[in-house]
Amino acid sequence: MSKVVVHTEKAPGAVGPYSQAIIANGMVFTAGQVPLIPGTKSLIEGGIQEQTRQALQNVKAVLEAAGTGLENVVKTTVFLSDMNHFAAMNEVYATFFPQNPPARSAVQVARLPLDALVEIETIALL
Repeated sequence: MSKVVVHTEKAPGAVGPYSQAIIANGMVFTAGQVPLIPGTKSLIEGGIQEQTRQALQNVKAVLEAAGTGLENVVKTTVFLSDMNHFAAMNEVYATFFPQNPPARSAVQVARLPLDALVEIETIALL
């Protein structure tokens, strides 16, 4: 078994000792993506919907760099700074997974990096 590190400039770079994604055994495991604008260290302006959209755009870019896409995601985990954002996040999330959405967990956490409102990680098939 081997693992391959995935990196793309089309998504925010790692801000610590981790990879944007790892490919192992025909699966891609993405790191959690916060709504950073690629090439900057700035969160996208706006509320939960704008932040969810950017986080998922970042996930999409990482998956594409790995040679797969959102259609092959089998599991997501959504971390929310406030569960009261769930319905608004869900509206945007549904546009990225319009058919056969992946399994998902959504949890509220005490705090996210850079005080983001949302962070999303995925597991996908190659």
